[in-house]
Amino acid sequence: MTFHYRYRKQIILITIIVVVLAATITTAIFFYEPKEEKTISSLTVKKKEKESSSTEQEEKYMVDIKGEVNNPGIYQLQSDARVIDVINEAGGLTEQADTTVINLSKKITDEMVIIIYSQQEVTNWLETKEQEQYLQEQCIAPREGQTQNDACIEEEPKEDTSSSSTTSSIININTASKEELMTLNGIGESKADAIIAYREETLFESIEDIKNVSGIGDSIFEDIKDHITV
Repeated sequence: MTFHYRYRKQIILITIIVVVLAATITTAIFFYEPKEEKTISSLTVKKKEKESSSTEQEEKYMVDIKGEVNNPGIYQLQSDARVIDVINEAGGLTEQADTTVINLSKKITDEMVIIIYSQQEVTNWLETKEQEQYLQEQCIAPREGQTQNDACIEEEPKEDTSSSSTTSSIININTASKEELMTLNGIGESKADAIIAYREETLFESIEDIKNVSGIGDSIFEDIKDHITV
């Protein structure tokens, strides 16, 4: 009796065990690797979602809005918001608001301060700019050895003297031309237009009525009251 014949049962059993173990190991490798990859992939996606959420939170800006809005204060908006969005967030504009000097489409920045001016403030600002431009245009060309500032300083007193002599005559605010009205102290082009527009609707009954014109208050009236009549 040969060795193989005597131990054939044991050899067959061992062979079966080896085949089963090989099959088990192969199955484990085949089925468990994808699960691990899937787990890693799932963790990566969650991490990216968390980073994306964190980035969105960082892109919110704090903006302080003041002036002629219904609810002034500090508001938090997305970084791509515009000035008009902040105004809407603050309850909109008041009746006195004037946005002609504001870029409503401008993008906001973090810690930005937005000031909504009133109609009177904008009018005063525009008149100041007109006066500055007028003075700059009146500056004479600097002579040799003289700076532009020196030339303007020399020219300004001449304007004051001329203005005083012009306003020494009495002007009828119901009939005066635009140019005549502009000779009065503190009355620029826009105020002269406002005076003419007012009297086209209602004539001035007294010189005090000129204070009913937008932009003309007590200080301007005190300067011109001795040079006007009705």
